[in-house]
Amino acid sequence: MNPKLVRRLAIALVAPMLMFTAACGDDDKKIDKAPDAVDGGPVTIVGQKFPEADIMAELYKGLLDNAGFQAKVQALGGRDLYLDPLQKGTVQVSTDYLSSMTEALNRQANGDDAKLVASNDADATLVELNKLAGPVGLTALKPAEAQDANGFAVTKAFADENGITTLTELGALGKELKLGAAPDCDKRPDCKVGLEGTYGLKISSVVPTGFGSDETKADLKSGATQLGQVGTSDATLSKDGLVLLDDDKGLQNAENLVPIVNSAWLKEHPQAEAALDALAGVLTTDDLAEMIAEVSIAREKPADVAAAYLQAKGLLK
Repeated sequence: MNPKLVRRLAIALVAPMLMFTAACGDDDKKIDKAPDAVDGGPVTIVGQKFPEADIMAELYKGLLDNAGFQAKVQALGGRDLYLDPLQKGTVQVSTDYLSSMTEALNRQANGDDAKLVASNDADATLVELNKLAGPVGLTALKPAEAQDANGFAVTKAFADENGITTLTELGALGKELKLGAAPDCDKRPDCKVGLEGTYGLKISSVVPTGFGSDETKADLKSGATQLGQVGTSDATLSKDGLVLLDDDKGLQNAENLVPIVNSAWLKEHPQAEAALDALAGVLTTDDLAEMIAEVSIAREKPADVAAAYLQAKGLLK
């Protein structure tokens, strides 16, 4: 056969195949490159630095990763450190507590002496929270049944020596106390302000060791402080030789675990709401206490504990 004719036939046969392959390649690229509304994009979860907050952040991360986001956790410390970036949208989600966030926003809007709006009624407090959150660009999602209110602990030796089991009995001792607590405790009605006003405690200073942190517990055990702010679901207290004093006058409000989300980000990523809300109907206070024990006593990693919980509850696809 004429070589020129062979070459023309080969080109005629191969060219359509190359065009088809190129077309398929373009289609493949379109499939791989999902739009941001589908793949979610990056999201930063913030919170305080103690085992419970670490666990909650990992639970939220697992749910958001499962929904197509690329989530990361950043433990910034106290609410005073992450509230501003959350409102600005430089971070997008916080692990939070119903009444504590409500009163933080209340003070921000109305001053340190603002009339309290949070209560032990979770539904009513959520209404107040969203009234305050909306104007500063935040949205509170569905709170979980699980809650962890502020609690105040002393060493078992101190409790036994003074024969106390309640905060009222502690106040009656008339002793000056150093309190290890979150940095914002000084201004909070459920912390220093309430302890002094409701129970008559004489708090000489607040040492900013954090809420339920290892440092707070270590200072109690060493005697550097005499009272420590801890969580009521903390399963490690007895192991550490600490005793939770009864809040016998009901100082503490509803502190259900609740995700707080930057509103502008949520508007662009509405699928995040359903992803995070899935936890609300499942997580109980007992579940939370068990996970805290796994992290604080068994020394499991928060990420591993959270992943196992989400898997066991059927929340991951």
